[in-house]
Amino acid sequence: MSKQPDPIAQGLARGWKVYGGPHAPRPAQLQCDVAIVGSGAGAGITAELLTAAGLDVVLVEEGPLKSSRDFNQLESEAYPSLYQESAARKTADKAINILQGRCVGGSTTVNWTSSFRTPSATLAYWRANFALPELTDDALFPWFLQAEQRLSIGPWLAAPNQNNELLRKGALKLGIPAAAIQRNVKGCWNLGSCGMGCPTNAKQSMLVTTLPVALDRGARLLVETRVQRLELAGGKVSRLLAVGVQRDGSAAPGTEVVIQARHVVVAGGAINSPALLLRSQLPDPHRRLGARTFLHPVVISSAVFDHPVEGWSGAPQTLYSDHFLDVDPIDGPIGYKLEAPPVHPVIFTSTSTGFGPELAADLKQMAHTHALLALLRDGFHPQSAGGQVGLKSDGSPVLDYPLTPFVMEGARRAFLSMAEIQFAAGAQRIRLAHDLAPAYTSWAQAKAGIASLPMQPLVTRVASAHVMGGCGMAGQPQLGVVGPDGRHWQIDNLSVHDGSLFPTSIGANPQLSVYGLVNQLATRLARDLSGRDVRLGA
Repeated sequence: MSKQPDPIAQGLARGWKVYGGPHAPRPAQLQCDVAIVGSGAGAGITAELLTAAGLDVVLVEEGPLKSSRDFNQLESEAYPSLYQESAARKTADKAINILQGRCVGGSTTVNWTSSFRTPSATLAYWRANFALPELTDDALFPWFLQAEQRLSIGPWLAAPNQNNELLRKGALKLGIPAAAIQRNVKGCWNLGSCGMGCPTNAKQSMLVTTLPVALDRGARLLVETRVQRLELAGGKVSRLLAVGVQRDGSAAPGTEVVIQARHVVVAGGAINSPALLLRSQLPDPHRRLGARTFLHPVVISSAVFDHPVEGWSGAPQTLYSDHFLDVDPIDGPIGYKLEAPPVHPVIFTSTSTGFGPELAADLKQMAHTHALLALLRDGFHPQSAGGQVGLKSDGSPVLDYPLTPFVMEGARRAFLSMAEIQFAAGAQRIRLAHDLAPAYTSWAQAKAGIASLPMQPLVTRVASAHVMGGCGMAGQPQLGVVGPDGRHWQIDNLSVHDGSLFPTSIGANPQLSVYGLVNQLATRLARDLSGRDVRLGA
């Protein structure tokens, strides 16, 4: 199996128009048809479609342009250069650690490739509660199908690695269904380092698919550049004010850029997108901006087996179970999805409990360690209403996300489910990501111990890699920030095309939901702005 050529190196050699960082100096002023803020899932799909319509596009990305020649499967290099706040972004109370991409391609460059269509139950809830009657499975089917074909999303045909196989083994013994996860890969080497950037260009992220196409069509890309504010005039965005950023995220002096555009698409990701609109003091008559921001709060259980697991090796997530997600989303307890994450040293230790000799002993067992995570489906119940994006004194974003007793009781149930599955699979002992939980050596011991654990923030280790909401879509202005077409309710030439659109969490890994929904929105926007019909991948 041969490594795919590096499309970024090839494109730069062909003369792509890339500015900032080590590339060409940033122009002081730019004009274009459409300015896109961000370069991740929503931005990449939008850029390909708008350039197909012949529109002049400028993309602005605050992270660097990296490619397979920079991806060395090293956590020490990947997290500082490819993630927001070196993979240590946290909520206001520091109770939740948030993994978000901060590079060209955004989180699509560093995610684990898991691809799910928006669940039917989620769409039904949106239709019933956010005046979005057109969001049906049938209506979205062609948009999902196009995205899946464009990005090589399909079943993973290789055998699951041992980390995922143990999920299936334990679930099968308990009569719990487990199914395969679709992945957006082509010619995958099965290395397992997806979260550090794909070194073989097998992952079909925006970095190697839509963005190269847009740049080949003449789109301009500003990197290591942040849009600080949108200026308004006459009820429209008149210009974008951007500035170069240094590696630590601070503004670089003397690097201001002014961009004028007919239309602006904000696609910086949930947290950053609402923060930009807040900094810009956009109209928010119904106080929806930044509100209802969701995370799929994640709790983790690790288990030691008497045989090697090597959870860092092989495709990172290939099996899942929705057995515990199938609850009444309104009146029932919070549901959760089970998956098996990769086990890499830095990520493992940052979510592990203990310190000193205790932690060292756990690390000695890492080759025999299996991990499960539970994604809690927030946003469907009054007691899981998500969080609120706000601004720090320097204008940078912060998410205040209360971990309510309702959510934390869901975390307890998830701990119980994961422990039972791991012991059913043959675990010798398990350790929860909870500071007061001892190592458990039997299911009976774990069942009794977890039932009495205090489920409190900070004591219970919570993480997230899925950020959604904050610029919610709705069919009525009092219910959301943008309308069903993705356009801001009060600002006509402003659209939002990323996961911040979602009125609740998805209840599944969200990248394909972004691809499908934005495919529809951007196709219609291209027609509105150019009069031309375009199709993703055409």
